[in-house]
Amino acid sequence: MLEKRTISSGRTISATQSIAFFAISLLLNAAGNVLTLATSAKINPSYLGSAYWTAAEANLSVAFGWNLFWTFLILGVLTTLLNAALVGKLEWGRALGNLIFMVPFSALIQIFENFFIGKYPIFGGLPDANSTGMIIFYILLNFFGVALIGIAISVYQRANVVLHPADDLMQILRFKYFKGNANLAMWASYIPPTIMAIMAFAITKQFTNFGLGTIFAFLFQGGITGIADKHVFPKLKHQALNVGK
Repeated sequence: MLEKRTISSGRTISATQSIAFFAISLLLNAAGNVLTLATSAKINPSYLGSAYWTAAEANLSVAFGWNLFWTFLILGVLTTLLNAALVGKLEWGRALGNLIFMVPFSALIQIFENFFIGKYPIFGGLPDANSTGMIIFYILLNFFGVALIGIAISVYQRANVVLHPADDLMQILRFKYFKGNANLAMWASYIPPTIMAIMAFAITKQFTNFGLGTIFAFLFQGGITGIADKHVFPKLKHQALNVGK
């Protein structure tokens, strides 16, 4: 259970500090998500996988022929509506915040994806894993990407400027239904992406981006978020927490 002293019903940091924490966590989250996808694509056959939500969204991207920007954006809007149902009302400020988050986040996802596949002249892209050493390195890099996502979630949930709809969902579940337990809330928040993955499989008859990294994310990402609450910017409390009645 999260200790009460780590939660603030109001705000204990300035707007500038809040935005700075948000910007840092946004970069960490986008980089971590794409890192899991990029490393998974470089191991053949692909058994590494990516973070849970990312894997499901990538499958839907393939199933419907969308790029990652539109996939993340459309599913973000749908998750925002689910959050409103759980809170008990549609708060336009909160919904707008979810949308505001999704636009730069989706754009950063596309930028980092282009970087890791070598579309920019400054970096030729990640090479294929053609040795045992490279495979082990990519596995560790994939797990590191998952850890970056967990840390990012912790930071921007606490700063609470605007949230990714999936992480807003996890925060609502965490403090409304699971008494602050990050692990249980994360597992419950995986129900929507599981449905997404099943839909994609019904269309394509294949699972992509599910593997070791996905299992690692499923088992440990919530725990990493809980640990980061205490050890990454430890003085940062959860600001202006609102999960409905």
